Amino acid sequence: MGRDNIEKYSARYAMLKQSAGFWHNKIFYRKIIVLGRENIDPDHHLIFAPNHQNALMDALAVLFTHKGQPVFLARADIFKKKIIASILYFLKILPVYRLRDGFSSLKDNDQIFLKTIDILRNKNGLIILPEGDHAGFRRLRQLKKGICRVAFHADEATGFTLRIKIIPVGIEFSNYSRFRQVLTVVYGKPVEVSDYYRLYKESPEKALNGLRDTLSTEMKNIMVHIESQEDYEAIDELRSIVNGKYSDDIKLPKLFRDRLLIDKLNRLKQIKPAVYHRICSLSLMIKKRARDLKTSYRLLEKKKHPLGWLLTGLAGIFITLPLYLFGTIFTLTFLTLPEVQIRKTKDLQFHSSIRYGLSLVLAFIFMPLYLIISLVVFKPWWLATAVFLTIPAAGIFAWNYNILFRRIIGGFRVRKYIRGKNEKWSVLISNYNELTHLINNLPDEDK
Repeated sequence: MGRDNIEKYSARYAMLKQSAGFWHNKIFYRKIIVLGRENIDPDHHLIFAPNHQNALMDALAVLFTHKGQPVFLARADIFKKKIIASILYFLKILPVYRLRDGFSSLKDNDQIFLKTIDILRNKNGLIILPEGDHAGFRRLRQLKKGICRVAFHADEATGFTLRIKIIPVGIEFSNYSRFRQVLTVVYGKPVEVSDYYRLYKESPEKALNGLRDTLSTEMKNIMVHIESQEDYEAIDELRSIVNGKYSDDIKLPKLFRDRLLIDKLNRLKQIKPAVYHRICSLSLMIKKRARDLKTSYRLLEKKKHPLGWLLTGLAGIFITLPLYLFGTIFTLTFLTLPEVQIRKTKDLQFHSSIRYGLSLVLAFIFMPLYLIISLVVFKPWWLATAVFLTIPAAGIFAWNYNILFRRIIGGFRVRKYIRGKNEKWSVLISNYNELTHLINNLPDEDK
């Protein structure tokens, strides 16, 4: 599979996608919430436009929640080495040349453009990240015009017969870099490129701007978009304080709860700026004080921390310790080893990509090895197979074991603060109660 036939179906790629997708969807993330699949018609000529905040993981979020073998466009500088380029072509990624790659290289975009027409004709689906590069902020930045140019030029080259549609995609991570987080992917309603045909024939530049503005609006409607730069940290933290407990909610995903909260804050800023700034101030104070006291927002939500429950939890921790120790085979192999490379990477938004990529490579290496060891050590074969299959489950258990243990210790710590009438804890609780009161009384849109 190379550049010339990148739009063709590949059985080897299908096998790799299935394996990598299992690791992504079932192991790396604890839950993936997908909405709007009904907006994807496989019989249409589609371009997907996701927001770009978390490096490679944004592209994988679309790839592993979408059927078929879509093709990606990526910056050309990563294709410089032939062996890397051949791997990228196999992974169905095409280069896009920019002025910074050298003026002479821009002519190579003509061949890439012709190939995108083949991809769209073949109904593979083309994935373009319209912000151009990634940034670790929950905000949609100015879109590049490239995605609109590709759509118009491809339609124009085919006599405006493809009637290309652009699918806006909203992606939200409960945490950008941690293991076993929640990923939410929302496929929005298609933006009809044909709505701009007449304007494009009269003024291509106006049509490009119009299509880009429409796409930008539609993307903002299905993602967490914090417009304020001045209060970004406070609003972003407020999402965790208020809505963190809803991360696994499927009926009303946290993404939409966050959007509702942000909309209310935006209105509040206009009508009651003093209250708005108080909420932002409380959000930052709670963040700092909770960190200083080594407590979590979940512990703040709990009104009581019964000693019986904490002791029962500790007993459960002690009883399941052997299973936890068995699970460390998984965590040490697939989570600890990638940390060595992650520490060398300054761009925080690449941490999740490295963690996923290296853990997947290690899985291809060690899982067969663990199967062989199981078959050698345990008899009969079915027992060995059962032991082997429990390794990932035990690893996930070990990960959750650590979380539960920290919560139990945190519960004992909170009880100590309460018994000792810790002044800092009292202030934190007071701040938290004031914040939740203000949030619960935010005016609705029709008030």
